[in-house]
Amino acid sequence: MYNMHNKELAELFENMATIYLYSGKENRFRAIAYQKAAKSIGNLLEDVEVYIKNNTLKNISGIGDGIAAKIQEFVTTGKVNAYEKLKEQVPLELIEMTEITGFGPKSLKQIHEELNISTKEELIKALYDGRVSKLKGFGSKKIENMLRGIKLHKTIEDRMLLWDALKVGGNILLDLKSFKEVKKAELAGSLRRKKETIGDIDILTSGKDKAKKKISDYFSSLPYVKQILAKGSTKVSVLLKDSGRQVDLRIVNEDEWGSALQYFTGSKEHNIHLRTIAKERGFKISEYGIFNLKNNQRLAGVTEEEIYQTLGFQTIPPEMREDKGEIELALKNQLPKLIEIDDIKGDLQMHSNWSDGTNTIEEIANYVNKKYNYEYIALTDHSKSLRVAKGMDEKQILKQLKAIKEVNLKLGKNFVKTGLELEILTDGSLDISDEILSQLDWVTAAIHQGFKKDNTDRIIRACENPYVHCIAHPTGRLIGSREPYKINMPKVIEVAKKMHTALEINAQPQRMDLNDELTMLARKNGVQLVISTDSHSFVNFDCMKLGVAIARRAWCTKEDILNSRSWKGVELFKKRKMKHLTLV
Repeated sequence: MYNMHNKELAELFENMATIYLYSGKENRFRAIAYQKAAKSIGNLLEDVEVYIKNNTLKNISGIGDGIAAKIQEFVTTGKVNAYEKLKEQVPLELIEMTEITGFGPKSLKQIHEELNISTKEELIKALYDGRVSKLKGFGSKKIENMLRGIKLHKTIEDRMLLWDALKVGGNILLDLKSFKEVKKAELAGSLRRKKETIGDIDILTSGKDKAKKKISDYFSSLPYVKQILAKGSTKVSVLLKDSGRQVDLRIVNEDEWGSALQYFTGSKEHNIHLRTIAKERGFKISEYGIFNLKNNQRLAGVTEEEIYQTLGFQTIPPEMREDKGEIELALKNQLPKLIEIDDIKGDLQMHSNWSDGTNTIEEIANYVNKKYNYEYIALTDHSKSLRVAKGMDEKQILKQLKAIKEVNLKLGKNFVKTGLELEILTDGSLDISDEILSQLDWVTAAIHQGFKKDNTDRIIRACENPYVHCIAHPTGRLIGSREPYKINMPKVIEVAKKMHTALEINAQPQRMDLNDELTMLARKNGVQLVISTDSHSFVNFDCMKLGVAIARRAWCTKEDILNSRSWKGVELFKKRKMKHLTLV
């Protein structure tokens, strides 16, 4: 695996921070220090070992002498003694529950001390049998929130977020492809179809028959394999050390590659429908190939394209294989040309250190300009009502406009567009005046507070503002920790279309909001969509791939995605909105 020190260290320091918070308010500043260090390490582009070798560890924000020593200790020994001692002083299983919404360190400490509870199982039982509700400060609403949090968290306990699975699966693929006996290797199953959460990771490899055992042995011996569940010459199932997730590897002959990849990609419903049509046409499909039913002659199977083409279909992109009408379109040669990552011409939501981002405007501009083939980016720091994110007031916004202009002058082009992630207040009004908004290149409006009410009217009112170009993360969900707020999305989609307001596909791994189903609904109704990374640090910009995956699962073409256009195209979209509202 790659950059594993960063991930493990960030989690370790986050755990230390939680233990300090649990221990009492006298350790609050220690907790803040470790939280800051965890965030900085989690945002690094290179492994901390590189910084140690370059003697630049203490140049990282939040890394002083004490924490730097612990990082070096971890890289050298694989553990931090201070953390090992801290773990002995607290009920560790309860501490781990702080990941669940509704379970803060203070509440967990009270439950531990007053009910003598030390495990998650005991705590859940006490929630249901009423013992926790008898404690001071644990009213019916708090108990309800805690139970809801447990239920929500089960999503990411049982399954991985797509982004995490892609990283883990991608790293395994790199290792497999480096082994000379492996001829081809690819992700399969729901991970290849890019579903938003993943159970087991499925990987397909091909090789010569006599090499299958070598491939099986090589995969089983990889350093991140914790336990071998099953092992043969054609299939190996293991559990990973880091996440405990299951990975299933299948090894097939080279001439079976295409049929096996099609078969093990799924979905089950897609494959059943495909096999039914094949049978009607005198064919049989399996992981071994496509066969003539009459004489069992094998007709194809080396590539996926052969399977579909033998049946008279266009080759269907993996993201579309959910039996939602894609087979019927492929039969008519009418599949859409799906959006590709290379079609994206700019990113329209990101945050600098003017609000809650990590980097300066100039650092962001230089990084994105060098790494991505974008024509523009929009800087959208938070507005003043979101104090927790250091939201900007009117004076700061005007000051930032000048700062962006200076950065563009240094770049020699108008690369950074001025923007704002504008707060939609509880009554639907906006916290920055139209006078200021009219001076910005791009305004995206969002809800970050008031999740318990129906927010349909709030969002509709924002859509109707002439200077609001997009609604960010429209349902407000956080996978595994927060349900979508109550909202009538069909009505919002109707108004967004009418008011020429775009809806965002937010590519943050825990948001993925809009999801693929709502994205498809918006697309079908002619709403313009935007894919944004909502980046707060350099490591977030690659999440654009995740947003594109959502769009592809929703059958979006580049015409459906506003930021696949040049800036002139974005300006035209904005002018159409202004013209429409002028005529209304």
